[in-house]
Amino acid sequence: MDKLHVNLGAESYDICFNDSFDKLVYSLREIGAPNKLLIVTDTHVAPLYAGEVGSLLKEAGYDSAVYAFPAGEENKGMDAILGICGACLEHGLDRKSMIIALGGGVVGDMAGFAAAIYMRGIDFVQIPTTLLSQSDSSVGGKTGIDFMESKNILGAFHQPRLVYINVSTLKTLPPVEFISGMGEVIKHGIIRDAEFYGFIKDNSELIKSLDSRTLIEMSKKNCGIKARVVERDEKENGLRAILNFGHTIGHAAESALNFTTTHGECVGLGMVAVSRIAARRGLIGREILEDMENTLKMYGFRTRMALPAAEEIYSFMLKDKKKTDGRLKFVLPVRIGDVTQTRDVTEEEIFDAISYISE
Repeated sequence: MDKLHVNLGAESYDICFNDSFDKLVYSLREIGAPNKLLIVTDTHVAPLYAGEVGSLLKEAGYDSAVYAFPAGEENKGMDAILGICGACLEHGLDRKSMIIALGGGVVGDMAGFAAAIYMRGIDFVQIPTTLLSQSDSSVGGKTGIDFMESKNILGAFHQPRLVYINVSTLKTLPPVEFISGMGEVIKHGIIRDAEFYGFIKDNSELIKSLDSRTLIEMSKKNCGIKARVVERDEKENGLRAILNFGHTIGHAAESALNFTTTHGECVGLGMVAVSRIAARRGLIGREILEDMENTLKMYGFRTRMALPAAEEIYSFMLKDKKKTDGRLKFVLPVRIGDVTQTRDVTEEEIFDAISYISE
């Protein structure tokens, strides 16, 4: 089993990479997991993995129960959080107990947020089952829910005690969800590591065929990029904001589309849009913009999409939680593996970028 350490002082933890759940109990014992556990999942993941994980825990002597809330981004709200907290009370979790988040990004965000507020904070473990959650949301400690049409507007920083990544769960993903996850993987290469970006391009067939060894290597490299950024800026006061590359426009498009298109696909569109801004400014050459688009297409992305009116997308951008003093922050590429942050992008540039990604 491969491991990666995330060094955050007292809140440090390991990310474990495997192609099965056979080392999960060992990993939980390594961190001294308490006896009382609640597996939080959703109605999509529960039939696939809750039984297997629950059986492993019970066979190892843990007092565990399962709580599954309705799947879908539309359920990522306070009612579901209260449901999780209610299940914690019903199962008798106390301040020394632990939540196990088993599922995709929505599950991880909500289980983590519930753990952050239940009894003023209890421990939790991330077991991400989608490529999107394995590559991005399970690492870094961001938790949250959607509120009043704004994505992840309520939340807390709450680091997990452990992240256990079983890449074999990707074999049950619908193709569209695999594509979504690759959006974050490609993003990490563009913003921080040209060599990793090359790895993604050179190993596309092995990655798309879900070769276990290649997926573990990709996941470890990918999580390493995010971990090193989080270590330097845990609470997003500076450097960590580069992880939002493609998100300012991508999140707004996702909301304007009423979450009918996956997060990763919208991030991919957002990356193309802001790279268009960078190309117009002369920060990158046209060939780099085309290379990014071709890499996204290689993994099944649409780099153009039928979108709502630019004015509607822009209105959602103005609700972005990363806005300060009325100005939006943009992350623009300057080369593969390096980006810059700016707050001087004009409304005209934004509308041009949205037009560029629109069919």
